[in-house]
Parts: sequence; structure tokens; C-alpha cells
Amino acid sequence: MVKPQTSNQEQPIRFIVKRQQRQAQYFSEGLGNGVILEMVKIPGGTFLMGSPETEEGHTDNESPQHRVTVQPFFMGKYPVTQAQWRVVANLPQVNQKLDPNPSGFKGVNRPVEKVSWYDSVEFCQRLSQYTGLDYRLPSEAEWEYACRAGTTTPFHFGKTITTDLANYDGNDIDSEDAKGKYLEETTPVGSFQVANAFGLFDMHGNVWEWCADHWHDSYKNAPSNGQVWLVNDNDNYHRLLRGGSWGNLLRYCRCAVRFRFEPVVRSNYIGFRLVCTAA
Repeated sequence: MVKPQTSNQEQPIRFIVKRQQRQAQYFSEGLGNGVILEMVKIPGGTFLMGSPETEEGHTDNESPQHRVTVQPFFMGKYPVTQAQWRVVANLPQVNQKLDPNPSGFKGVNRPVEKVSWYDSVEFCQRLSQYTGLDYRLPSEAEWEYACRAGTTTPFHFGKTITTDLANYDGNDIDSEDAKGKYLEETTPVGSFQVANAFGLFDMHGNVWEWCADHWHDSYKNAPSNGQVWLVNDNDNYHRLLRGGSWGNLLRYCRCAVRFRFEPVVRSNYIGFRLVCTAA
């Protein structure tokens, strides 16, 4: 495969958020075979991480709320798709083999799923080696900061969402407002055509997204600089997941929700989204 030239020029795109027109900056990475990866610029800033005890669905592992300052970075406009996965899975191996077609719900523009934390890290390493850029999984703080996009509500849309805005289990017994369709499968990325204020799609529902951090039962002693929070060198320690999925009720798709799995787990509820720290 001939390596395409990558551009570090940021170009404006437009999208609609809450009926307001906004502008984001991004760069596009050519992966070959006509497959493009779009990375959106996330400005640095300070935000309140976690959720208040009064938020519906709040759990103790979302406390205490604490201020975190995040440096600028780029994040995938969408979760990694099956088309993107297939191209990168055929690049030279770094540490482990990758199945080029692991997903249970097939579709080139659907998010890749049934990929472990280790698989996702290998994808980032192969892509970094191929492009010369630093691709990786987001820290948990980066993920929540990017998801909130300046908001403080349970969802970047506001206090609640509907199945017209995100892919989750609409048979929600806890919320009359949230009841709606239950598709019982993933949807192509960007299907709902509504981005948050940073220009990111599908941050609520569709697939859980791996983060780089180890699991912690609370935010006690959490870092305030937005960096990855590790416990030790135990490779089998639980890793973080964010965002909820097509199979979850509404409360599990909130900005602040944290979930954990062993890094070897592969599930059709789980995918991931890329971060690039320098472009």
C-alpha cells in the first residue's frame, strides 16, 4: 500500500447543534482504499468532571465532582468505523494480530465492535506508525470534556434525550420522556445528524467507547490535568468505558457515566474513538 500524504491543515466545517450554526476545525487522514478519518479539534479548557448527587441516575463512582483542566487535542468526529478498522488491521503488526472483520453488526459505516481494549490500542499503534502522528485512546477526562462540550447537563443535548437523537434502549422504564424506539443493533455513525458544540457525533449511545485509564471506584485523588489515570503496571486491571450503547437504558448514556470491563473483553456493545495529540 502506498502511504498517502497527510495534511495538517485545519479546514472549517459546518454543522447544526440545537438549531445553532457553529464552526469546527478538523483535519482528514487518508487511510487508503478511499477511506477517510476525520479528526475534530477540541479546544483546551477547564470543566467540572463527574455528576452532582441530584442528577437522576447518579452513582457514587461519579463523585466527587472536581475541576479538570484539559489541553487541546483532536478527537474522532465519529467512533471508529468498520471500514477504517479493516484498512488499519491490514497494516503491519506492532504487538498483536487484529481480526479485520470482528463486528457482529456488519456495515462499513457502522462502528466497529467486538474489539478489546488491547485490540484498540494495537489499532492506535498501527495507525500512528503509518501516519507518523500520535494516535491513542482518550483519557477519561478528555472523553467527558469532549462529550460535554461546555455543557453541565446530563447529556450534551440537555437534561434528557430521545431515540430521535441517539441510539439506546428506548424501552426506558425510568423515564416517560425517554421512551421510544429500540433498534437492538448499532446504527451507521452520524445517523442522527446532530453534533455537540465541538462537532462530535454519537457521544451518547450506539457503542461504549474504551478509554486509556484504569478503573477507580471514585474520583478521590483524581488528577486535575486531564491525563490518563493509572493504578500500577498490572495489565489485567479493569479499563474504562464511556458513553453507553444501543443496548443500554437512558441513564447509562449520560456524560458522566463510567463503566468498566477487563481489557480482554470483546462485545458487540463496545467500540472506541480516537484521539490525536499533535497534528
